[in-house]
Amino acid sequence: MYTPKSFVESRLPVLHEAIRSIAFGTLVTAGEGGIEASHLPFVLVPDEGPLGTLYAHVARPNDHVSRHAGEVLSIFAGAHAYISPNGYPGKATHHREVPTWNYIAVHAYGRAETYDDPVRLRAHLVSLTNQSEHAAAQPVPWQVDDAPDEYVAANLRAIIGIRLPIDRIEGKWKLGQNRPIEDRLGAAQLLAQRAGDDEQSIAWAMVHSTKE
Repeated sequence: MYTPKSFVESRLPVLHEAIRSIAFGTLVTAGEGGIEASHLPFVLVPDEGPLGTLYAHVARPNDHVSRHAGEVLSIFAGAHAYISPNGYPGKATHHREVPTWNYIAVHAYGRAETYDDPVRLRAHLVSLTNQSEHAAAQPVPWQVDDAPDEYVAANLRAIIGIRLPIDRIEGKWKLGQNRPIEDRLGAAQLLAQRAGDDEQSIAWAMVHSTKE
């Protein structure tokens, strides 16, 4: 990932928190059959291995990962927003400004392995369900145990687990750090007037990045 120095985020706790927050990622492989991608919810186990380990699952007929023995890439695309030049103070005087797009992204690399042990798969589904129900702020969170045992067992037979120990991880926080603080604050203030969740998240991140 092309990442100018101003936009590099290398703090592991920050990268891990972004993965947990985004949760839904894209698993990409490149091999003899070309480039393939699967879009999956992930669970991060931060203390399993030096950089953490990712877990996911696919339908049993999806042999995307099992056919690939090389390095894979998991992309976690976070909040993103269009940045209008109207937020820059200089736009009103010299007009030498252009639009851009600010965003947050994490790339995690490693070699994936698959498994179909029902005990491990159930543990993964429990972790994924707990993570997802918490994120959805359900007043009475659904649990795997809420479903009949035979129904859960049938579903476990229909999936394949994926384990991805992270060998390399990189983050890009493109929040206008290469611009003067007044530009960043002006653009963030304009962005905050928009109603979208991504716009609000990027505006917040831009303001707080000026305080580091």
